[in-house]
Amino acid sequence: MTVREAEKKKVKKSVLRRESILQNALEIFDRQGFANTSLDDIAQETGVKREAIYYYFKNRAEILLNIIRPQSESLVEGLRKIVTSKSNYHHKLYLAVENHLERFDRKCLEMTVSLRDVYLEDARDVRREMDKIWRSYETMWTALIDEGQSKGVFVQCGDPKMVAFGILGMLNWLARWYDPKKSIPITELIETYFNLIAYGLVKPSARPKRPATTSRRVPAQRPH
Repeated sequence: MTVREAEKKKVKKSVLRRESILQNALEIFDRQGFANTSLDDIAQETGVKREAIYYYFKNRAEILLNIIRPQSESLVEGLRKIVTSKSNYHHKLYLAVENHLERFDRKCLEMTVSLRDVYLEDARDVRREMDKIWRSYETMWTALIDEGQSKGVFVQCGDPKMVAFGILGMLNWLARWYDPKKSIPITELIETYFNLIAYGLVKPSARPKRPATTSRRVPAQRPH
């Protein structure tokens, strides 16, 4: 074996070890939570000494960040392509729901860990960095709703940000219960959730008529 071949083999082994650490950490974080997982747990699961972990990551928080950041950035990039596309707003809404929920099918554990905020309480640096990513995602969702309402495609059912957060709350709740091995196919969930978001649950013919009113809603005052 030449020196170059030996070096390539060493690099490949290092890459595989790093991936193994991340995968094992992901499974443990999902199983018992970030706060309840130690570097010793990850090292034992990976079959290495604790000291070997430090060769790749400085602490648990860096491991967590390397698990959740790629998936979150991919989610944001997927939505960015949708909102800047030439599709109509109805189709953009469908694609936005699909973009979000499909992550649970392909990268279920990563999405689960990313969306369970309690896991981030012991990693404030991780939370700060992830907050920037999630804010950009929420901003794009809000803009999509706002533009759809302005164009007359979406009903004026509330403040765009409030509507966007309501939709995201429903989509993100999958992190609490979805199991790709036991639950219904994600493709079916996409159709169900989109229909619920786009068309509601009560048929138009069954909706009671609301009395006309000239009163204006007064915004709720925040407590001082």
